[in-house]
Amino acid sequence: MRCPVARRSSLVVTLCALLACGGETTRSGGAAEERERASAAASAPVGLDSVDLDAESILLVTVDTLRYDALGHAGNPRASTPTLDRLAAAGLVFERAYAHNVVTLPSHANILTGLLPYQHGVRDNDGFVLPVAVPTAASWLSERGFATAAFVAAFPLDRRFGLDRGFDRYDDRYPRAEGERPGDEVVAGALDWWRSHAGERRFLWVHLYEPHAPYEPPHWILTSGAPADPYLGEVSAVDAYLAPLLELVLDSEEAVLVVFTSDHGEALGEHGEPTHGLFAYESVLRVPLLLWAPALEPGRRADVAAHVDLLPTMLAAVRVEPPPGLPGRDLLATGGSRPVYFEALTSTLERGWAPLRGILEGADKLIELPLPELYDVVADPAERRNLIAERPDLARRLARELPEESVWPPLRDPDAPAAEEELRALGYLGGSAPRRETYSIEDDPKNLVHLHRKIYEALDHLNGGRLTDAEVLLREIVAERADMGTAHHYLAQVLLAQERVLEAIEVMERSRDARLASPRLLRQLGLSLAEVGRHDEAVAVLEPLAEQGDTRALHDLGRALSEAGDQAEAESVLQRVLERDPADPEAHQTRALVALRRGEPREALALAERATELDDGLSLAWNLRGAASHQLGERRRALEAWERAVELDPSNFDALFNIALVAEELGETSRLRWALERFVATAPPQRYGPQLELARRRLEDPGS
Repeated sequence: MRCPVARRSSLVVTLCALLACGGETTRSGGAAEERERASAAASAPVGLDSVDLDAESILLVTVDTLRYDALGHAGNPRASTPTLDRLAAAGLVFERAYAHNVVTLPSHANILTGLLPYQHGVRDNDGFVLPVAVPTAASWLSERGFATAAFVAAFPLDRRFGLDRGFDRYDDRYPRAEGERPGDEVVAGALDWWRSHAGERRFLWVHLYEPHAPYEPPHWILTSGAPADPYLGEVSAVDAYLAPLLELVLDSEEAVLVVFTSDHGEALGEHGEPTHGLFAYESVLRVPLLLWAPALEPGRRADVAAHVDLLPTMLAAVRVEPPPGLPGRDLLATGGSRPVYFEALTSTLERGWAPLRGILEGADKLIELPLPELYDVVADPAERRNLIAERPDLARRLARELPEESVWPPLRDPDAPAAEEELRALGYLGGSAPRRETYSIEDDPKNLVHLHRKIYEALDHLNGGRLTDAEVLLREIVAERADMGTAHHYLAQVLLAQERVLEAIEVMERSRDARLASPRLLRQLGLSLAEVGRHDEAVAVLEPLAEQGDTRALHDLGRALSEAGDQAEAESVLQRVLERDPADPEAHQTRALVALRRGEPREALALAERATELDDGLSLAWNLRGAASHQLGERRRALEAWERAVELDPSNFDALFNIALVAEELGETSRLRWALERFVATAPPQRYGPQLELARRRLEDPGS
């Protein structure tokens, strides 16, 4: 049975150099008037200083990838969002609210901790876990007697990343193969929990994922008169899904504070960015923000707010003292606004491009890059006119306000859970680029946006099984930007998917020799070397990573040792993994494989069952359950396990072929033919040549 393949940089110097000449120029009267109006709005108090919300509960709703201008109340004539428009009309709308990150996990960490990303340490979706010492809204409120629950819709908020801390219930039960679940399922569970805890002080967080790419509105939305635009159709679906919960709260007399926002927006092609994660322009950084409570005067509007303001606002509403040192403010108690820090580091972490940091103060927005940008986002919300040369004094002052603590590079957590496959299924690249001290104009993402689009196109081909198309694009990227390690990684993945293992090894070795290889690529290199029998080389690649504290490398070293036939040493290494985390499902899974290879099917079955108890979505573990059951003479039990393995991963061809063999033993003709036909249609001939020949003969002549 086979195992599956599975310091401050020179940026500020650059900015100051570009701004070294010239003084601040005067803008046109129209722009100046707009600016004065924005400044007045930003400094004017909301007018609720004397209002005590006296709330007993909090409902926090976050919608993934929702633009600030995608709702009806925001003036979008094509939007169909009656529920959220009702919430806006009944409550308080912040005209300009901002995220601090442009990807899901760090943005939600900002909301739930009230800290900025460089303070809590979560800087991207991949490679970070919220530190145990950082309190969340849920942990703070739970300690003070609140019932707490969260219902989340997608993998980037999986409990493994630490946001579950303090929640009595953290419902992240989405299909592992898909990485997300529809909003109506999320809201149904949340509504049941809310009702079952009536009369208690409670904190409920509900997260929906619909507007995230690809935009695929449900059929009933397409036939309901909702916008034909697929993205706005997804937004309409969110509005409909939230209606039962929000209408219940709005129609009740219960003292609840409702907070509605999104983690970030969506570019939709603006500035050349198809979705989000690369830039921090208004379309992605700006978010909707609505507050509602019975004591709030309806129809009020305020100006600048930020995600770190939400926790102190929520805690003040329920009369709970906030954790010390929060950078945000209670939005209902103070006027004015503070500078908003933001960052976009995904392309730096994944591809080695220049890190993006910035600061927003009133209407002025500075984006720090090798090619810096300065905008008046009130007079120029589309950010078409870069004022960096016109207003150098302002740019220099804003640059001095960038927090020293936020400078590059952030440190990834070596024990962060593996998330590549799950994130890739949702359209995220993942990956790790070598650290650099300096970046040039050639590294500015504005000069690389065409490669950004191209690599995501390649990823789309890879996820869709169009391997030849993916390979062509990835080779073009490598030829243009040879230092882009992520492209090397995905090129190797494409070659592995085509069973071209030796070619993939060559790509990975070149990347390693050029010092472009991420730990993830090196781990894959080690596994691939083991697969082709180059066991000493595999161990030589994996052992240094394991000695550096890379738990994933330690696990893969155990797999490589098992492939080499050293089951005793493999078991010893896997025990070291379990000493660090006794509930590591993949370690139990690989121990089951080791036990099978040692001729211990009963032990293998127990270990595989433990792995699936910890993570029901492990296709290999179900395959091993089937193999162990079959060796123990339990053919029906084996068949059920293999069918579950194929359900989870249709490319688990070992399990598929095993289904055919056992179906034949049991005389189940229809199941036999189904398995054989599917195997013949999908199994790669390079790996399964003899089995494919046998399967074809069986289909042509069932008696052969």
